[in-house]
Amino acid sequence: MAPEESGSPADAGVPKADRIEVERHGGVAVIALNRPDVLNAMDDSMRGELVEIIDWAAQDDKVRAVVLTGRGRSFCAGGDIAAMQERLKAPIGTVAINGWQRQRRTHAAITQLHGLTKPTIAAVNGAAAGLGCDLALCCDFIIASEYAKFVMSYVLRGLIPDGGGLYFLPRRVGMARAKELIFSARRVDSEEALRIGMVDQLSSADNLLDDAIALAESMIVGSSVAVALSKSILDQSFELPMDQLFALGRQAQAICYTTDEHRDAVNDFLNKRKS
Repeated sequence: MAPEESGSPADAGVPKADRIEVERHGGVAVIALNRPDVLNAMDDSMRGELVEIIDWAAQDDKVRAVVLTGRGRSFCAGGDIAAMQERLKAPIGTVAINGWQRQRRTHAAITQLHGLTKPTIAAVNGAAAGLGCDLALCCDFIIASEYAKFVMSYVLRGLIPDGGGLYFLPRRVGMARAKELIFSARRVDSEEALRIGMVDQLSSADNLLDDAIALAESMIVGSSVAVALSKSILDQSFELPMDQLFALGRQAQAICYTTDEHRDAVNDFLNKRKS
């Protein structure tokens, strides 16, 4: 099948979704949360769709990187309050097990996105609150428009951060800053977010998606195998001692030695030297 044109809908292999849109821009898949009427708040159906779409992106070799964004004026306003209200109406004996099952689905989506062996970029176009903030934080890179606002709003709902923020936020901004942002639930604008390391790059609203795609494209110029293996090790580097990290590196490099990408790159380099 011929490569799809920039900005075209993704092919028929993408799971059908009502709450999420997918486009393919060359090797970059743009996954857009699409419930703008409720600021892209996450409900159970969207969670399920996100898991299926990330799984598609992981398995489709034509997808080399993923950009996650939101339609309308919000990135993701967090969990759907209407769904929370429904949850409170459930019989008391079912609340805990229902919550446990819902958390499993949430963590499946976050784990899949964070563990994707391809570069992931959150293009934050507006409010990223609660779970929305966690979704952005679990990506490899965050690029934010001037309208982006980040807030760990969980404590205002009587909850703890449950979408990975307890893990990802300290790794971006340090432990003390993470505690302050979680305990205070205050809003962080894009300028402060850049200053404290919560985001990596700023863009104008008009150019946000183009800049995110360009950033993604800059990271898919080399070996997809080398990128996947490097990412899998880097994501463990804060937890592992140096000798274990080196051991993983040896195993990964041995795999790289066997790839066509490595062989072709070496031969191309040597041929250019001879010419």
